[in-house]
Amino acid sequence: GITYTLLMTIYSFNNTPYASLGGVMTSDIKERTSIASVRFVTATIAAFVVQGLTLPLVTKFGGSASSSTGWLWTITLFAAVGVVFMIITFFTTKERITPPVNQKTSIKQDFKDILANGPWKAMFVLTLFLFTTLAMWGSSMSYYFNYVVDKEALFVFLEKVGLTGSAGNLGFWGNILDAFGLIVYTPENVFAVGFSLFNMIGALIQLLGVIFLSGFLAGIFGKKKVFIICLALTAVFTGMFFWISPSDIEGIFVLNILKSLAYAPTVPLLWAMMGDVADHSEWINHRRATGFVFAGIVFALKTGLGLGGAICGAIIDSFGFVANTVQSPSAITGIKLTSGIIPAITFLVGVIALFFYPITKKKNERIQMELAERRINDEQ
Repeated sequence: GITYTLLMTIYSFNNTPYASLGGVMTSDIKERTSIASVRFVTATIAAFVVQGLTLPLVTKFGGSASSSTGWLWTITLFAAVGVVFMIITFFTTKERITPPVNQKTSIKQDFKDILANGPWKAMFVLTLFLFTTLAMWGSSMSYYFNYVVDKEALFVFLEKVGLTGSAGNLGFWGNILDAFGLIVYTPENVFAVGFSLFNMIGALIQLLGVIFLSGFLAGIFGKKKVFIICLALTAVFTGMFFWISPSDIEGIFVLNILKSLAYAPTVPLLWAMMGDVADHSEWINHRRATGFVFAGIVFALKTGLGLGGAICGAIIDSFGFVANTVQSPSAITGIKLTSGIIPAITFLVGVIALFFYPITKKKNERIQMELAERRINDEQ
């Protein structure tokens, strides 16, 4: 518990200024969306690697998916790579948007400003429910694949895509996949490979959506409209996991593709919109507090991640879940609820919050124009 608390504290010290960078590197609406898109293209690639390789690497290093030695070496490997990229980020980024010349630092005033800031409050609620949902759904889908999905049907599906084999008869590519733990030999052991494939496909589709859809759609319709429509579609596709048959593996993967594609455009928009909120605050109050604006919303993010996992565990426990055994019909219902209906509802709460977000494309352009004029006047 102490180690985890220290980890999250240090991570917050790092992540808050990092998340704020997009709001101070440029004031241009399209560039800000582009920066957020690039950030999340690389983040999605990282998610693709981590979600796809974590369980297989843990098994390789430790002999099983629950091995403490396997987890230690896997996380050490990821942490070392992360440090390298953080150092690169530090030396290659530049802050271009600065507070007004005569602004004096006042945490008390900054706090008062954001509490009176309508867009900030809408983004806070959106972020809280969004990341509560993501954490809940991510946790639940692990149970879903382990206890709900038909393992015989999943094995047949993996056989069709070439991820099954017999020892000594894998071929060149099979041996490479096996080196990463991505080959399954019996139906009883399909969970790690099946769930990893599910996550990797979702991450890949999300990556493509971020690259090709986010900036394009936001440039035409504005961030707010795109976010509302895409998040509503995400809620619909998420809810459908409750009803799909556990043996319909193709359908489960198709739903994942549709959900990931619908959600993808929102990923960079969330952070670009936070920069817009900082601009709105400066426009109204003649004070800029980018870090404070982002810190409050990152707090909502962290709270949501903590709540989501706890809510998932509490719900499935209340339905009679018992680990490492065949689940009762009641427990299966609990898992399916946290995989479908409940996250769909909490996604829709985020949609409702967006209706209270007043920064439209037209208003955003007006804010940017007026702030640019102010900064020119301040320099003279």
